[in-house]
Amino acid sequence: MSVSTTGSGEVVAPVESSKSAMTWGPIFGGAAAAIGVTLILLLLGSGLGLTMVSPWSGQSSSLGTLGVTAAIWLVLVQWLSSALGGYVTGRLRTKWAAVHTDEVFFRDTAHGFISWALATIFVAGFLASSLTSLASAGAQAVGSTAQAVGSTAAAAGTAAAASATSPLDLPTAYFTDALLRPDQARAAAPSNDAAATSEVSRILLNGAAEGKIPDDDKAYLASIVAARTGLSEADARARVDTVLKRIDDAKVATQKAADEARKAASTTALLGSLSLLVGAFIAAAAAAFGGSQRDEEEDLIVTSRI
Repeated sequence: MSVSTTGSGEVVAPVESSKSAMTWGPIFGGAAAAIGVTLILLLLGSGLGLTMVSPWSGQSSSLGTLGVTAAIWLVLVQWLSSALGGYVTGRLRTKWAAVHTDEVFFRDTAHGFISWALATIFVAGFLASSLTSLASAGAQAVGSTAQAVGSTAAAAGTAAAASATSPLDLPTAYFTDALLRPDQARAAAPSNDAAATSEVSRILLNGAAEGKIPDDDKAYLASIVAARTGLSEADARARVDTVLKRIDDAKVATQKAADEARKAASTTALLGSLSLLVGAFIAAAAAAFGGSQRDEEEDLIVTSRI
């Protein structure tokens, strides 16, 4: 605080209020109003969304339509609740006497922004808790299913333990198979089904790891297929090529799905942050509007002169 002295010896000091410029009552009131409206609109949107989904084929909206509709509804909910919460915050505060108009505008916008922030934090925590509960329920369901098939899995694991190969030992096992391949695959393949199946699996896994299967591995696979199925060498080679093409197509489809999921997540994050920024602006503007209406409605006190 700066203090100055006039030429006549009078001390001049600026007027400073002893009360804080922040009023928490209207802030909490606006946040509570925004939270209540948000929850109501979210439940309404859930009900409307369930009407768009049907277990019968041909009677349900597409996933793209549902996703776009849900995104638009969430944005509208966020903006409407922000507007209401900010307006309530501005209207509930008391009139600030002897405060400049620009300062009043700043305080109103600050109150609206803080009210929006509190409501957003609460709703985000509520949604996170709901999603956690759903994930926990899903995990329990998966655990029950896994327990039900545990005995079957244990039996299958015991049967496959003799021929299974650890992923860490896969390169060594693959090159060991390459060293010990017999010259006459047709004669060796039918003698041991489990060994042939394991060797084919290791060749396919090694090809998936390296991105391609060498020509000698393809020829060996065709020999094993011909020996196991009775097909000619040409037909066995055609079957091998068909299966390998299906594997490549599945890998490409998986990569495409992962890329689409990445793009969708990036778009959702960007649009979500933009929506929150617009919601904050709406709350601040609504609080300033509500505060200006509050200041326009003033009561005058009439006192008699003595």
